[in-house]
Amino acid sequence: MSITTEFLRRPLMTGAVAASSRRLAYAMTEGIGLEEARLVVELGPGTGVFTDVILARLAPAARLVAIELNPVLAARLSATRRDARLTVIRGSAAELAATVGEPADAVVSGLPWTVMPREQRGQILDAVAEVLTPGGRFTTFAYLHAAWTPPARHFTAELTHRFSELERSTVVWPNLPPAFVHRATRKP
Repeated sequence: MSITTEFLRRPLMTGAVAASSRRLAYAMTEGIGLEEARLVVELGPGTGVFTDVILARLAPAARLVAIELNPVLAARLSATRRDARLTVIRGSAAELAATVGEPADAVVSGLPWTVMPREQRGQILDAVAEVLTPGGRFTTFAYLHAAWTPPARHFTAELTHRFSELERSTVVWPNLPPAFVHRATRKP
């Protein structure tokens, strides 16, 4: 089972054609305080590329809650990861605050922001901002080839509106397709 198979089966539910690279996973998880975090949430973990790197950076007493909409990917992730710090929940990122039930120090997202309807994207970003602790970090990525498109520009504007700081990484070339990372900090 691969992310490509799931994309072909459920293209509206699975946003990626290929799994993200380890290099992108490292870029997504660096500089967001995972080592000191008590609770981290991952949105759209897919096959677990980011999940594995998050778990490697987390302290032994920390927790990771991974929320996956695709039932096949959620079941597979749950079955293949034997780490007591990980809880996999099949559900929607829009219900993030209710699902998690407590503030998170960081949210890492692999969601396909530019292909989802604007209203849904706004609801999820509001949920992310709501669940983060003051000064909490949110990280997600975007594909380089789509950075100039109207949905990508709208997404960047939505991040700027909701977060006090927004950084963009250098391009992660060893990813298919090449991507960059958005790192945002919640307004105090």
